[in-house]
Amino acid sequence: MGQVGQNLIGARVKEARGKAQLTQDGLSKKLAHFSVAIDRAGVAKIEIGIRGVLDFELVAIAKALNVKVAWLLGLKE
Repeated sequence: MGQVGQNLIGARVKEARGKAQLTQDGLSKKLAHFSVAIDRAGVAKIEIGIRGVLDFELVAIAKALNVKVAWLLGLKE
């Protein structure tokens, strides 16, 4: 069983993905366009907080979902 809370962005990734009407697989495919290999299961793990996210993955996720990195992190600009 993984530890919950390994990332700050999980809930926001899920929210933005829903607004973009993307499936987890769809987000995975968009990330591939940015040379980031996160499969559907990886996206699911990010969303529930059991997979950490590297800095370059964070940037690609923001681009793929058309949101700002700061928003994903829950920061006010």
